[in-house]
Amino acid sequence: MRLSWGLLLLLAALALEWMAAARCPAPCVCDNLHAHVLCLNGSLTTIPTTIPQLTKKLNLRGNSFMVIPAGAFLATPYLTHLDLQRCKVERLEEGAFRGLGRLVYLNLASNGIAVLYQESLDGLSSLQQLILEGNRIEEIQPGAFGHLGSLIVLDLRANALVYLPDMVFQGLQVLRWLRLSHNTLHVLGSEAFAALPALRRLSLDHNELQALPGEALARLDGATWLDLGHNPITYVAEEALAMASLQHLFLDHASLQDVAPDAFARSPQLRTLDLRENQLQGLPPLAGAGGLVRLSLAGNPLLCSCLLHPFRDWLARSRVQAEGACAAPPALRGRPLDSLRPPEMRCGRPQPPPSSAVPLEQPRAAGSGQCPQGCTCSPEFHHGSCENRDLQEIPRGFPRDTRLLDLRRNAFGTVPPGAFPGLKELVSLHLQSCGIEALRPGALRGLQSLVYLYLANNRLSTLVATAFEGAPRLAYLDLDHNAFTSLPAGAFQLLPNLISLRLQHNAIGELAEGDLTGAGGLRWLYLAGNAIGHIAPAALAPTKVLEKLHLEGNHLVEVPTAALRGLPTLSELKLSQNPIKQLGDGVFLPVASSLQHLYLDNMGLEQISAGAFAGLGPKIRSLYLESNKMSNIPDMRNFTGLEILNLRNVPFHCDCQLLPLRRWIDKLNLRVGATCGSPAEAQGLKVKFSTTFQTCPGWGQGKAGGASPDKAASKPSKKKRSGKSPARGFKKSRA
Repeated sequence: MRLSWGLLLLLAALALEWMAAARCPAPCVCDNLHAHVLCLNGSLTTIPTTIPQLTKKLNLRGNSFMVIPAGAFLATPYLTHLDLQRCKVERLEEGAFRGLGRLVYLNLASNGIAVLYQESLDGLSSLQQLILEGNRIEEIQPGAFGHLGSLIVLDLRANALVYLPDMVFQGLQVLRWLRLSHNTLHVLGSEAFAALPALRRLSLDHNELQALPGEALARLDGATWLDLGHNPITYVAEEALAMASLQHLFLDHASLQDVAPDAFARSPQLRTLDLRENQLQGLPPLAGAGGLVRLSLAGNPLLCSCLLHPFRDWLARSRVQAEGACAAPPALRGRPLDSLRPPEMRCGRPQPPPSSAVPLEQPRAAGSGQCPQGCTCSPEFHHGSCENRDLQEIPRGFPRDTRLLDLRRNAFGTVPPGAFPGLKELVSLHLQSCGIEALRPGALRGLQSLVYLYLANNRLSTLVATAFEGAPRLAYLDLDHNAFTSLPAGAFQLLPNLISLRLQHNAIGELAEGDLTGAGGLRWLYLAGNAIGHIAPAALAPTKVLEKLHLEGNHLVEVPTAALRGLPTLSELKLSQNPIKQLGDGVFLPVASSLQHLYLDNMGLEQISAGAFAGLGPKIRSLYLESNKMSNIPDMRNFTGLEILNLRNVPFHCDCQLLPLRRWIDKLNLRVGATCGSPAEAQGLKVKFSTTFQTCPGWGQGKAGGASPDKAASKPSKKKRSGKSPARGFKKSRA
């Protein structure tokens, strides 16, 4: 009987194997032992329907599917690996991969996909690697990655992405490596990376970023590796990079001409910094980069004169291993940095202009025009530069494929009509510190690709709309440090794509109705450091998609509540350093549903009414109230999403009226810096360590009163389970 049952089982197994083999599609090879199916480089135009159901690995590389229809793989629910490389796929229909709940690897490289739709990747709840390299993706619709909660690696290299909108990667909670190399990215939303809490490595090399996207990168608290090489970035500004965990930064083969001393001060974990093949003649001592171990400067035109002494001393003092060699003066050419001795680094005569420190003549762009005399042109990066040449007129004759033109620190006075002929591909134009008093009508005519225009540190006091005629794609306009006494009303009517407007440190006295007419797409408005004392109720009305409004350092005596109406997307408001002494009830109600970051520091604020923060709540992520004069703050128990709360240099009166704040601070488990200003026995003590609260009624109730301040602060999880929460105590106090 046992022999008969064994024979029957063997026959059944053979029968199943034969049936499986019989189901194998004709152009494919099926390995039923390992559950693999290969259908390589065939003429398939549809997904075969006779693939064995138990298949785990399916390779369809090199076929011609064009479209992956909904439910295309419902017959193979056990797939863990699917390869669709080079299959001429142009479209993924919604639900194309439904039923593949076990899939961990999907390769769609080298196809023709242009758009990722919201449901294109639905059903891939176990997917860990998604390869989309080498498509022509130019749009990612909101929610496209919303169902990929297990994804670890996302490869979007070599596509056609120009812009990353906010929250585009929402849903990728465990993603660790995001590869965006070899796209044409030049604009990143400030919240583009906000939904990536587990990201450790980000590749943004070989794109068109004109400036370091510091604001977007600041959302990546846990990232340790960042590659920004091969981008036309010319300058790294002060505190430009705030990435708390960053250890390895690559800015090689860019266009760097200068780096601010404290550029990396807010990235304290930085260990390696790669600045190879840039245009740096030297560096200042890098303040705040105390953990730096290795710095590469190879391929830069380093000028090893006395001007490099501070940097060389910093290298020695910080024990940083530096790679690089001198390009000038001739006596030191080729000498490694670490071999230099201070007596050799002399400044015996006036130094030549920056360009002449480069030992070799800059090449000119072959076949695309000559480089103007005295200027340098880089055909590899499509850059032109005539910086600091004492030019009186804007030179002409740059290569037609120039994309970045740097004319800073000259003496042009005016920009005449048609000043930049033939530069249809120009993306970024630098005209800072040129003594410019007028931008004539038609000055930018023909600059149809221009996105960035830098006019800071000039003498402009007015602008006419026709000055921007011919530059409809202009998105970033920098007019900081000029002579404007009012906004140039109507000047933005020919700029439908204007995203960012900077008018900081001018002499603007008020914002009037009509000043921003035409700026309907404006998202960021920077007006810090002016003399604005009044904002008309309808002044901001045209900017209905405004996200950031910076008004710090002006003369406002009250919150411009009426002007904030009609701004449903405002997420950041800066009112710091305005003489606002009181905050009345409901002053932020018009933007309460969208506001995330609120700056109210250094105002001399004396009183905050009980209802001042009405409507604000879980969306608020940062609140700055430091260096003010109030002695208490109202009930903020709804601020449950706070990540930053700054209460330093506020003279809190540490009596029983402040007990709710004391308990709330413990519940937050944040470093807030709150200090007692009175009474005398508590002056200078941290609020949460002051003993003045121990005599208050109810001090022994709940965890805040039943334990020492140190223990209460170190065990926030227990307070959450307490019957008497700090929030309830706060409410009782107000009553």
